Amino acid sequence: MVKVNEQLTQLATVTVEKRDRTLTPFYAYKIEWVLVQLHASQATQQAVIAALVARLAGERTVKTRQIAAVIIAALEKTGAHQLAQAYQDYRTQDEAAFAAATDPQTKLAALFDHNDRVVHENANKDSRVFNTQRDLEAGVVSRALGLKMMPEVVAKAHLRGDLHWHDLDYSPVTPETNCCLIDFDEMLAHGFKIGNAWVDSPKSIQTATAQMSQIIANVASLQYGGCSANRIDQLLEPYAQLNYEKHLRDAAEWVAPAKQEAYARQKTEKDIYDAMQALEYEINTLYSSQGQTPFTTVNFGLGTSWIARSIQKAILQIRIKGLGKEHRTAIFPKLIFTLKRGLNLEPGDPNYDIKQLALECSTKRMYPDLLMYDKIKELTGSFKTPMGCRSFLQGWVDPATGKEVNSGRMNLGVVSLNLPRIALLAQGDQDRFWTIFNERLALAKQALDYRIIRTKQAKPENAPLLYMYGAFGKRLKPTDSVDEVFKDSRATVSLGYIGLYEVGATFYGPRWEENEAAHHFVLSIVQKMAAACQKWEAEEGYHFSVYSTPAESLTDTFCQADLKKFGRIPDVTDKEYYTNSFHYDVRKHPTPFDKLAFEADFPRYAAGGFIHYCEYPNLRQNPKALEAVWDWAYDQVGYLGTNTAIDQCFKCGFKGEFEATAQGFKCPQCGNHDPASCDVVKRTCGYLGNPQQRPMVHGRHEEIIHRAKHMTKGMIKHAADFEKAKQSEAQRVARQ
Repeated sequence: MVKVNEQLTQLATVTVEKRDRTLTPFYAYKIEWVLVQLHASQATQQAVIAALVARLAGERTVKTRQIAAVIIAALEKTGAHQLAQAYQDYRTQDEAAFAAATDPQTKLAALFDHNDRVVHENANKDSRVFNTQRDLEAGVVSRALGLKMMPEVVAKAHLRGDLHWHDLDYSPVTPETNCCLIDFDEMLAHGFKIGNAWVDSPKSIQTATAQMSQIIANVASLQYGGCSANRIDQLLEPYAQLNYEKHLRDAAEWVAPAKQEAYARQKTEKDIYDAMQALEYEINTLYSSQGQTPFTTVNFGLGTSWIARSIQKAILQIRIKGLGKEHRTAIFPKLIFTLKRGLNLEPGDPNYDIKQLALECSTKRMYPDLLMYDKIKELTGSFKTPMGCRSFLQGWVDPATGKEVNSGRMNLGVVSLNLPRIALLAQGDQDRFWTIFNERLALAKQALDYRIIRTKQAKPENAPLLYMYGAFGKRLKPTDSVDEVFKDSRATVSLGYIGLYEVGATFYGPRWEENEAAHHFVLSIVQKMAAACQKWEAEEGYHFSVYSTPAESLTDTFCQADLKKFGRIPDVTDKEYYTNSFHYDVRKHPTPFDKLAFEADFPRYAAGGFIHYCEYPNLRQNPKALEAVWDWAYDQVGYLGTNTAIDQCFKCGFKGEFEATAQGFKCPQCGNHDPASCDVVKRTCGYLGNPQQRPMVHGRHEEIIHRAKHMTKGMIKHAADFEKAKQSEAQRVARQ
């Protein structure tokens, strides 16, 4: 291949015009790959390359069909008639596949025949119910039309698995946004309109949480991603204060003076508990217009008043109790607890007791996940909760007011790169890897630019609650441009990626995590993506961010495409899944400390979206071991999840981890696998899912069942030593 490469350098200045008139550089590796796939002899390869150079050298612009014609003619001239026909057949099949993918009738037929994998690609959708089925039907049509709308070169790259345009069932056919931090503060304080009704500012915490449920359901139907409530304990505090003041007035009339304050406080705490329980049940019983439970995240932990503390406790106590008479684990809202030094991290901190309740909750329900206050500020520029699963806004100051703004901002969409494919195409050559990487980066930029253009075509009246009634932080007029809430880097648009582990394994072998040179190379991929995003933002005024893609179904989609293209490659495609973002190989057994230390460098460059998690056995009897990880992680990572065994069998009473089988999960004690009488909860990616109720795609199932535990004897000893040190510190504080 060396001589071929030397010849092809003569075409480096040629520009290629695609069928849709997109212009790209001439990429020599594509010619080499075609010839290798055809199994052409070295002599035939040399003849084809020589013909291309002779015909195209010196040309400024050539069309793809001209290149194809030269290749076919050269193959025929060398007598490789079968190869010429195979090449023609491939091009014909490629065009036929694109035509089928953009034909709504064909896609609908596949869905109705239950041949379309879209049925299981979202673990938050129950494809058995009518409203979800209707959404799936609309979605396959939107996918077909969306592929026709976007640049053809992007559409074909998506279909081939070079990159992934996320949520094609909604965007670009409708110019919807992805995920957001709802500005609940503004909406609850000033009122809002849903449908025909104007809703005034609430006068109690019960009304406030009821209004939040209404807002969440509406927002979830007007966008396709997750929505979050930031600092909900502080958000709801003023409305619980109204309850307290009312109870004080009642007490003044009916209760003895010495007991009035205690009476009012007790009644208010009951109101808080009831309101937060209602919010939990309402979210879990809602269906958005997309046929799914609204993907909702609730952040809390920074409030210090007795009311804010009561809200925090109620959230955790309700989640620990569980849903319904069987006390099932609630999937939503996703709970995120904020740890902050001096507030709740260590014994003696005023909210340390709430941290202990959060630990109990995590050992029994996996949530809450954690935000490390100081680290999040360092990584993202300001403290805020993620939008839904893991998408973070960068710190942003409104140029008009000079004030920091987080709530009311949003993400416009994600396009993810298939990094393992680039590594496999590079065939061990890192220079070639970067050549292909730069090509795919330019392609992703073209896709992201179209996402921005299409989203800006929305009108405020298309999504009144978002644009006109405060959810997005401003109240636009019907004639205003929605770009008012996007421009000047107020919104984010994300460059995603998947499979850094597989890239490292391709170049350095399956244990590359222990190789410093390998770690440097893999980290440099994310660094180059971050540098590109900074450049794009400076050029266009929108915040392009690097996003560590959750890859719920993409872990399967990309890998299946590459299995067909490259076959079973050890530790890459043979696993039948790709590893999420920058995560450590899930099959290995590092300690939680080693795993997190390895991953800690990546969010510095992928601050637009990230999460870390560790796998544990049943932790109900060992919360101090978990606390040891939490406390150590505080200065290391910004966002941490707990994966532990919390499955339940309602037939035999087993609590722990169900056994994974090819058909799903079953109780190890009695063999039960009936969703009606068991509760199986796994972390799908950034959020939880119930695979018995809503099955996952094959690749995600494989990834989950191969997750190794990070709990070791060394960790237990570390936890014991840590606990002794904490007890000594607590005693010292008590003596003072």
